[in-house]
Amino acid sequence: MGPLFHLAFAVKVAGREHIPAAGPYIVIGNHLNWIDAWILLLVFPTEPRIHFLANPANLIQHPFHWRVVKAVGGYIPVDLEHHAGPQLYEHVDRCLQRGGVVAIFPEAAYGPREGQLQPFKSGFAHFAVDNRAPVLPVALSGTKDLWLRKEIQVRIGEAIPVAGQTVDGLYELARRRMEELLPEYREPEGRKPLRKFLTRLLY
Repeated sequence: MGPLFHLAFAVKVAGREHIPAAGPYIVIGNHLNWIDAWILLLVFPTEPRIHFLANPANLIQHPFHWRVVKAVGGYIPVDLEHHAGPQLYEHVDRCLQRGGVVAIFPEAAYGPREGQLQPFKSGFAHFAVDNRAPVLPVALSGTKDLWLRKEIQVRIGEAIPVAGQTVDGLYELARRRMEELLPEYREPEGRKPLRKFLTRLLY
């Protein structure tokens, strides 16, 4: 699907050299739209495979999105009704201990607007410290509303090592790095072909 994405959107990537050559590591990114997971799959290497944390209820409502993630990525279920129980930690630990990559959107829900971060959940910091897995911050810009040939920016920061870090310290440092990476968003002028269609299709 890579050629289709590049045909539909202008994906600009900065910091690709910061992607570790091997796992385990944890990717954290801001969350604006369903397409965010697809963009990560497009930008990151096929192996080590990315495993996304996702709510099964949302996947049922978006069967096409689910098929894409299942086909080229991995999936770790998060039961939001019972919060992050021990089973979630077991799944994440198993993935990281086998050299996999776990991708988390710490804001949990879609952000209300471009260029701003919502409060983070701290689960990623627990996973990282428990498994001694570095955290790789990724800032996404341009995915909230979509139109044909819209520019989507992906800014990849340097991996944050966890040696000597506490959960609270890692949480604060990672959020600060995300704020530094996230560009100010200004909606471009001009025509925006298929805006409603593409935004609804990939939301």
